[in-house]
Amino acid sequence: MKILVSAGEASGDRYAADLVAALRRRLPEADFFGCGGRHLRKEGLRAVIRAEDLAVVGLFEVARHVPRIYRRFRQFLAAVRAEKPQLAILIDAPDFHLRLAKKLRRLKIPIAYYVAPQAWAWRKGRVKTLRRLIDRLLVIFPFEEEFFFARGVRTTFVGHPLAGRVHVSTDRGTFFREHGLDPRKRLIALLPGSRRGESLRHLPVLEKAAALLSKRGGMQFILPASATTGRDFFVERWRGPEVVIVEEQTQDAVGHADLALVASGTATVETALLGTPMVTFYRLAWPSYWLAKTLVQAPFYSMVNLLSGREVVPELIQRDCTGRKLAAESVRLLQQEPARRRMVEELAAIEGKLHTGAPAAERAADAICEQYSLQTV
Repeated sequence: MKILVSAGEASGDRYAADLVAALRRRLPEADFFGCGGRHLRKEGLRAVIRAEDLAVVGLFEVARHVPRIYRRFRQFLAAVRAEKPQLAILIDAPDFHLRLAKKLRRLKIPIAYYVAPQAWAWRKGRVKTLRRLIDRLLVIFPFEEEFFFARGVRTTFVGHPLAGRVHVSTDRGTFFREHGLDPRKRLIALLPGSRRGESLRHLPVLEKAAALLSKRGGMQFILPASATTGRDFFVERWRGPEVVIVEEQTQDAVGHADLALVASGTATVETALLGTPMVTFYRLAWPSYWLAKTLVQAPFYSMVNLLSGREVVPELIQRDCTGRKLAAESVRLLQQEPARRRMVEELAAIEGKLHTGAPAAERAADAICEQYSLQTV
């Protein structure tokens, strides 16, 4: 049995790799191919195209890359026609995957979709597209199941892939010694985003914030690079005060930090599950921001705040996304112990909302096998 798997972003690549591993245990003879990043390829996916080639964010930023993405799309579609999979599993990246889903449906390939488009916040027309094209939608946030199911999309909440899986792997002393960190100083983790484009927009802001915090003394900085950007990307571009740049150690870096400055996205959920106080931020190109502002209908940008229904973590978006404001919020959380303690308590409640008792990948694999009546071992 051939199964097409497609994940177009760093977080989706990790989630998809776990799902493929779970499906392999049930379907050991299955042949997985498609679009994937480092984690999926390590799990044995035959990659027709690489997820790294699709990692672009922002409405107008995407437009600049349309020719390259379209070439990859055509290359991918040609491989799908040649391979003739019996099932397609699409993970996140709706701009790419909803277009792909239309082609797959014409080829009469069944489609499961894992990690829903945020149609509850913007572009609600995607609900009709999902209802028409997708057999089963597997969602990772609890409020999504009710939203999509009420609109006629067959939906299952499987839990968040990070719930129950986020933890530090080394003790604080060992981690500090390995990276030459001073245990007497506060550690600030800097997370500019998983994609290179968003990291480039955020680096000047983080450099300024780090410079202001550094002047106060008693602080040090660590920057965990994502798999998509890589460590060398930041080594070549960082112009702020001294920073330790690590790769493949995000959870340890954030888990041992006293505070994290986090670009809004999946990293905010990961930081919440680690229980680290944070300040969230984000900046788009101005045309993308103004367009998104007219389309987005959500009270918060951060998923932590959306899950909590109130502002648990500060959000510094666009005009407010400055080094000075990031530094000011950081100082407040580091100095005001009651505010810091209250945030830690509220972050601790997040995991309970995202966990279903079994790992998300296992529940997703069960739902897929049930949906398509797949014979499992």
